[in-house]
Amino acid sequence: MSVLPTKAVILARGLGTRMRAPHDTPLAPAQSAAADAGMKAMIPVGRPFLDYALSAVADAGFTQVCLVIGPEHQAIRAHYGKTVEPRRLRFSFATQQRALGTADAVLSAAAFVGDESFLVMNSDNLYPAHVLAELRQQPAPALPAFRREGLLRDNQIPVDRIARYALLDVDSEGVLRRIIEKPDPATVAEMAEASVSMNCWLLTPRIFDACRRVPPSPRGELELPLAVQFAIEELGERFTTFPVDASVLDLSERTDIEGVARRVAGLQARL
Repeated sequence: MSVLPTKAVILARGLGTRMRAPHDTPLAPAQSAAADAGMKAMIPVGRPFLDYALSAVADAGFTQVCLVIGPEHQAIRAHYGKTVEPRRLRFSFATQQRALGTADAVLSAAAFVGDESFLVMNSDNLYPAHVLAELRQQPAPALPAFRREGLLRDNQIPVDRIARYALLDVDSEGVLRRIIEKPDPATVAEMAEASVSMNCWLLTPRIFDACRRVPPSPRGELELPLAVQFAIEELGERFTTFPVDASVLDLSERTDIEGVARRVAGLQARL
């Protein structure tokens, strides 16, 4: 019987450009300060948003967490390294010196991962624990394929934002053929029934080779979806998917904060 993975890599290094953008949305002082710093994961919505996401990680059965942060993110290191007293999770940190993209961020956690399969997810998304638990059961590498209808069901993520998410071209056996990052409107229309990636993955250490070798995107970033496509085309990797009809909380912009706070109200965050 194979041993299920226990390690999770949380990408918390982003610059938070959209969150930093000025907007007239009224925020509490602590929320405004975290938003101004671009630290989406630390925006207080009862408690720091990432606490709720990490509680779901623990609910799914993962026990070891590596937070990929920038050298300026001492508030994240202090909170999870000193302030909280976790009972279900053990925390490590990896520093991505420059915000070069998500593929480079994953590569920053190579020492933590070692030779084991591992979960990768965003720090500004709250994924349902049952989805993470099902992903943990999959043979790696794998990813959930989210239906757009499910993501839109609770009206938390705007339609135009979902149109910018990566689309999945999946064969009849659920194997990923292509991932289309930042699709143009014509591609979105052509692939209207395609599932969506929410940057939630179960990966093996073989992804590190792809992260090292993938060329920069047209935006000049080393992006994880492009590293996955490189692994499929150049390294012969086989990524399986499973369909998911569920919503994900997304904390990308200031306008998200009030709605996210309302949806997590009453939730317990047990780390």
